[in-house]
Amino acid sequence: MKKVGILGGTFNPPHIGHLICANEAFHALNLDEVRFMPNAIAPHKQLRGDATTTDRLRMVEIMAESNPNFKVETIEVERGGISYTYDTMVALLNREPNVEFYFIIGGDMIDSLHNWFKIDELMKLVKFVGFRRPGSNSYTNLKVQMIEAPEIDLSSTLIRHRFTNGGTLKFLLPEGVEAYIRKEGLYGTR
Repeated sequence: MKKVGILGGTFNPPHIGHLICANEAFHALNLDEVRFMPNAIAPHKQLRGDATTTDRLRMVEIMAESNPNFKVETIEVERGGISYTYDTMVALLNREPNVEFYFIIGGDMIDSLHNWFKIDELMKLVKFVGFRRPGSNSYTNLKVQMIEAPEIDLSSTLIRHRFTNGGTLKFLLPEGVEAYIRKEGLYGTR
């Protein structure tokens, strides 16, 4: 049976923390591939100079190009609107019944996992894999397989702030993603 990791999120923008988690999960679990799955964002939540759904998808594609074991999963972007992980995983399992999915989450998501939509049913569909994250407890009573990995206190919010204020971005996100952001004038770079 094929083993696939899913790392979902807004990816606004994607950064090296995402790559580290994907790579660590790939090796620790002996996965066949890891898919980055950007979610859809409602247009009314868009901030001036912020990345569109198309921009976020393109940045994830650029990031995934760095490793042949990384792919992009577009199911939530194609569906649009609010996506619940339960609904997404039902759709993925219907599309790919012979795949065992591992849903990769950080400590902040682990802390709130008990509040996820249909979490008891979701726990039967996927295996959750977690990473500790500075500033979170990274704890739940639910079954989450923790992976030891370098903890990095990096967020898309910090990166957007750095773009806006002209701070250094060296080693924080893939060069191709930074080039795309500057070319498209995202996050106040124009």
